[in-house]
Amino acid sequence: QVQLVESGGGLVQPGGSLRLSCAASGSIFSIYHMGWYRQAPGKQRELVAIVPSAGTTNYADSVKGRFTISRDNAKNTVYLQMNSLKPEDTATYYCHGASPSMSLNYWGKGTLVTVSS
Repeated sequence: QVQLVESGGGLVQPGGSLRLSCAASGSIFSIYHMGWYRQAPGKQRELVAIVPSAGTTNYADSVKGRFTISRDNAKNTVYLQMNSLKPEDTATYYCHGASPSMSLNYWGKGTLVTVSS
């Protein structure tokens, strides 16, 4: 069982920055594929960024060049650095973890990001 706990959300003005963190329990974090998803009110949950256990990161077109996903396996933590935030980035952001075979999937409870002046 893996537990994921997000933090770092809040209210920020357009053009501002936030860094989200996701702390994972368990000793096998390093082999898990990790990602961030988001869900805006009235919309479906969508992929924001993924960082596999090995390999390259991948981003949604809407956040490329503005968001950066990274992981620190020593701290069992995955981060999402969000720069140049726009009102359309307003959503609840969820941390996701998947086992190497993708047969096990875990979600955090989410952290709310509001971009507004």
